[in-house]
Amino acid sequence: MPLALSVELAATVVVVVAVAGAVNGVAGFGFAVVGTMALAAALDPATAVAFMILPMFAVNVALVGDLTREELRTCGTRFAPLLLAAVVGTVAGMALLDRLPEAPVRVLLGLVSLGFVATAQRVVPLPALPALSEANDRGLAERPAVMAAVGAVSGVLFGATNVGVQLVAFVRRFDLSHGLFVGVVALVFVGINGLRVGAAGALGLYPDSGFALASAAAAVPAVAGVAVGKRLRGRVSERLRRGVVLGLLTAIGVRLVLGGAGVV
Repeated sequence: MPLALSVELAATVVVVVAVAGAVNGVAGFGFAVVGTMALAAALDPATAVAFMILPMFAVNVALVGDLTREELRTCGTRFAPLLLAAVVGTVAGMALLDRLPEAPVRVLLGLVSLGFVATAQRVVPLPALPALSEANDRGLAERPAVMAAVGAVSGVLFGATNVGVQLVAFVRRFDLSHGLFVGVVALVFVGINGLRVGAAGALGLYPDSGFALASAAAAVPAVAGVAVGKRLRGRVSERLRRGVVLGLLTAIGVRLVLGGAGVV
């Protein structure tokens, strides 16, 4: 999974992670999806997934700072089954990363991106499935076994693709305030990505020191983008936040599907 950083590619990486950071700072999620999907349109998908691990960790550390010490303790205890199961699932997903063929992975990433847009958009109402209606019950979601199941399955997908929207959607069911929601999502991903940094080295996902250094350097514009996004958060309506994120994911998803299918 080599990475030859030309001037043009380096500039592209800086812009991508900065924009993804700003999106995450405003909306509370989207850094991993927007950043990984955008890079996967220009790089080998496995390379894009591995490259984004360190910037993702830095971004979520920055967002966890929004939680008070009491919120950290309470949320850490409340969501412990989700976090622990997601960690185990993530390692399993990372082990599959280098074994997946490039073209199908591009199509899969694109379809996941478009699927998230379809379920998150509010223009065309989708029929509710009975199973999903039951899962939306907050009392059911609070059960440790349910959290563990969601965490394990989501972790496998996250480890292989950096797509963690299913974890974000699950946390949304708890009807947290926007600021607390942002912090809790960041807390979950800090734990997962902290482990992924070490696991990536052990699994050979960083082919050389240059790759790891470039990934670490990308954390700087990523965190800067988050800082800008956090400043804009109170000035941007929920409708605009949602529109920007879903618009980006639609464009990227279409690009990935067409690229994986050999159309572009």
